[in-house]
Amino acid sequence: MDNKILSHNQIKHKTERIAYQILEANIDEPEIVVAGIKGGGLVFAKKIIKILQKITDSTITLCQVTMDKKNPLESGVTTSLAESDYRDKSVILVDDVLNSGSTLIYGVHHFLKTPLKQLKTAVLVNRNHKKFPVKADYKGISLSTSLNEHVRVELNGKSDAVYLD
Repeated sequence: MDNKILSHNQIKHKTERIAYQILEANIDEPEIVVAGIKGGGLVFAKKIIKILQKITDSTITLCQVTMDKKNPLESGVTTSLAESDYRDKSVILVDDVLNSGSTLIYGVHHFLKTPLKQLKTAVLVNRNHKKFPVKADYKGISLSTSLNEHVRVELNGKSDAVYLD
């Protein structure tokens, strides 16, 4: 049975709120790098960027972060931008769901190898049982779920939704 947690309009509202929080924390930055983890994180990052481009004159740069989510240690983490393109800049690492924390922590680890002005994380859904000590600085919703429950995020345009299966 599908249990809808967030509707399209609720996701839109939460995405706007996150974009404004990111702008407030980076109000004096000439450039903000929004790094979306390939998959749902990249789609969510693009939604955030769309809003940021409407509310700020700062340059908003998209960076795609790629890794094997099931085995990030073996696959390694790569980005669509060269290290010099995000060095000494404000970076926001984005994923759709913070589940165990492994994807986000390997992404954070990758960016920490480079001097940055700041590194923050943003997720649409933050699950409160993590295996790794990573937190979301910006989150749409926090859920206390059991390990048997699965959060499914569908970001496909006009019928975006989040379900708890």
